[in-house]
Amino acid sequence: MPPTVFRCALLIPLAIAHGNSYATAAHEQEALILIQNQLDTIERLAARAEAPHTSEPNERYRFDYPRLIQDLQRIRHGVQDYLSPSRAQPRDPTELVGDYRLDAPSAEPSP
Repeated sequence: MPPTVFRCALLIPLAIAHGNSYATAAHEQEALILIQNQLDTIERLAARAEAPHTSEPNERYRFDYPRLIQDLQRIRHGVQDYLSPSRAQPRDPTELVGDYRLDAPSAEPSP
């Protein structure tokens, strides 16, 4: 096999694999943009659910909407940083809280 044909035979699979990585990257980017849109929807729903919520005097716990919204914004920021990185810096290692239950303030003062 002549050297030129041999090189072409090696380059074709590399070009196909490289083209597939672009397809995967495009598919991943579309999926992440969809995730961002869904995060926006969840945040709007949480804000809407929080607005009319008033604490009942007998409630022991209530949902922590501000913490949920804060975590959603943090996730959105991480996705956005992945989609358009500014530079190669370590990611923020802080973990999400994930506990959205608040103890309702007691109606009776402590003795």
